[in-house]
Amino acid sequence: MGNADYASPSSVMNVKSSHRVAIPPPQPFFKSLGYSLKETFFPDDPLRQFKNQPASRKIVLGLQYFIPIFEWAPRYTLQFLKSDLIAGITIASLAIPQGISYAKLANLPPILGLYSSFIPPLIYAMMGSSRDLAVGTVAVGSLLLGSMLARAVNPNENPKLYLHLAFTATFFAGVIQASLGLFRLGFIVDFLSHASIVGFMGGAATVVCLQQLKSILGLEHFTHEADLVSVMRSVFSQTHEWRWESAVLGCVFIFFLLITRYFSKRQPKFFWVSAMAPLTSVILGSLLVYFTHAEKHGVQVIGQLKEGLNPPSVTDLVFVSPYLTTAIKAGAITGVIALAEGIAVGRSFAMFKNYHIDGNKEMIAIGSMNIVGSFTSCYLTTGPFSRTAVNYNSGCKTAASNIVMAIAVMLTLLFLTPLFHYTPLVVLAAIIVSAMLGLIDYEAAIHLWKIDKFDFLVCLTAFVGVVFGSVELGLVIAVAVSVLRLLLFVARPRTYVLGNIPNSVVYRNVEQYPNANHVPGILILEIDAPIYFANASYLRERITRWIDEEEDRVKAAGEASLQYVLMDMTAVGNIDTSGISMLEEIKKVNDRRGLQLVLVNPGSEVMKKLNKSKFVEEIGQKWIFLTVEEAVGACNYMLHTCKPNSMKGESEAWNSV
Repeated sequence: MGNADYASPSSVMNVKSSHRVAIPPPQPFFKSLGYSLKETFFPDDPLRQFKNQPASRKIVLGLQYFIPIFEWAPRYTLQFLKSDLIAGITIASLAIPQGISYAKLANLPPILGLYSSFIPPLIYAMMGSSRDLAVGTVAVGSLLLGSMLARAVNPNENPKLYLHLAFTATFFAGVIQASLGLFRLGFIVDFLSHASIVGFMGGAATVVCLQQLKSILGLEHFTHEADLVSVMRSVFSQTHEWRWESAVLGCVFIFFLLITRYFSKRQPKFFWVSAMAPLTSVILGSLLVYFTHAEKHGVQVIGQLKEGLNPPSVTDLVFVSPYLTTAIKAGAITGVIALAEGIAVGRSFAMFKNYHIDGNKEMIAIGSMNIVGSFTSCYLTTGPFSRTAVNYNSGCKTAASNIVMAIAVMLTLLFLTPLFHYTPLVVLAAIIVSAMLGLIDYEAAIHLWKIDKFDFLVCLTAFVGVVFGSVELGLVIAVAVSVLRLLLFVARPRTYVLGNIPNSVVYRNVEQYPNANHVPGILILEIDAPIYFANASYLRERITRWIDEEEDRVKAAGEASLQYVLMDMTAVGNIDTSGISMLEEIKKVNDRRGLQLVLVNPGSEVMKKLNKSKFVEEIGQKWIFLTVEEAVGACNYMLHTCKPNSMKGESEAWNSV
């Protein structure tokens, strides 16, 4: 067995005297609790910058922390302004048609899409920590908000109440988002795994595309349900009302938008071609309708938009039953989804530019802009990927590009809204479809299939739940399956049999390294997870089965009988009382079978609890080693110096050493 077969008495004495696993000094309970809470809620140690600073400096740092514009504005340069000006105008050309389109998707007046691209970006520019995030409405959030509110209030029969509910839901979304940041609860968003987000976004994008069949086919009556079956039933039950003029126009503009996107991907320096395509489509579509009077031939148009800036809406919020519950529920779900998307997009682009964004500050910023937005006739906003990608590719330097975009939208609201009167709804549908097709990330799904089949299952269930059920159902399924997988990881941790790599003192998993040899008379097991009440029973059964299988293997191979069971606990970060009880039961079972339990490298928390529970005293500290090599050396020494299954012989051997 290489150089690990035998340990001399001097090496065993050295193991006993100088390489023992240390028992950490006791710590007060509240100190340990405080440390745990700090690591849970303040892993980034945000107060570090305030240490050893005078009071005046702390005030300045506090302002810069909560309102980052005070940090970067003093260092703003003319070169930054030039870059941000170009980026802001470019994303405004995308934000205006997208804002109008997504408002229709939420069953809201189109003008609200422009309102929501004016005030919220100004708030984010002051409070956000991302240099690249471009703020505005999003298709998935709009669809989710619209589908949830439409179940409580019909937007066609009672549009005023529906509008007020949208403002109220946006208010609660902002309150929840800001609260998550203030109370450092951002880790809740982490329960939305990458796989579940891929499936959820793909399903939502599919549903959004299906919803656009209403405008593309020129239908006046359409289902408010979002599932595939309902949409298809609604479409094919009205074949006599299909408008070929609208369908042809829609297909032409979808083709145009997809071609421009493809061209911009192949030629990144021409990113502006794809960015300008939606506004170009709106202009061309409006001119076409104006000169051909297509609105008289089944092509639906936006109609008149109100001129002027956002009217106040703080008095429109609805806080009465039974609508309050609906608003809170819609706000909570859409708020968390919007938060997850905004933070994920911001972090992705921050990685490209090698800077860090604070997730909790982002939550406060996004929440604040939605709270203020709900007071100024805006609905749910966040940082959509498409707009942020255009902002990034346009060469933005700071969040000031959002201010430029907001000013461009403000000028549109003041002077240009009459120009959108003849904009055909089918063009808005084409803009939505082209944007949504980019969210159906089939390449990511294929990658999940290749890497992790369970992650692919999470992705698929989320997708199917959205497409065949509802957006909320898909979200619930995605989170539930992700949490289920997490519980399986905790409840069914992996255990491995270790063997010795020939001509070395290295011990590795025998399944991963087939050339690793079993050590005669010794079973070496590795546990790769904390031991809690959720997995203690499983580990007891699994370890017992490993012992049974090893004894059967030894008997079949005619090798020396099993004498020692080594448990490598390097990866066991913590243990609770159920885990300690499990170890005690394993020891008793081994004692009855004439086997000695040996522990290797328990961590500080584990060692502390084993000592307090008297388990260290029960097993004997001489049977707790720092490394597998030392443990195997000591056990081999015992095997060579005492009779098999003789605890008395072992004790005498240790005493002689």
